[in-house]
Amino acid sequence: MKWEKLERAAVEAQLAGLAGWALNDAASSISKTFKFSNFIEAFGFMTEAAITAEKLNHHPEWFNVYSRVDVTLNTHDAGGLTELDFKLAKAMEKAAARRLG
Repeated sequence: MKWEKLERAAVEAQLAGLAGWALNDAASSISKTFKFSNFIEAFGFMTEAAITAEKLNHHPEWFNVYSRVDVTLNTHDAGGLTELDFKLAKAMEKAAARRLG
């Protein structure tokens, strides 16, 4: 399925429902830093997010150090943000919530 790049207004509307996610200056990606209590919780989050990403065939750019996971999402094929990025961001929020209680 080909995903269409979202207009800035649609991106901002989607972001309104995602606490802590930031839009980059070019409005081409969103990012967030997740903080967990320890490495196991961070790795569990990444494992769950990876399974979802694989199912969506949409893979994040991310970086992990101990309890922190930095995530950046965009759809390279569309040259910016699509509904797919927000699907994955929402799934990541649910995975994080299970660990952050």
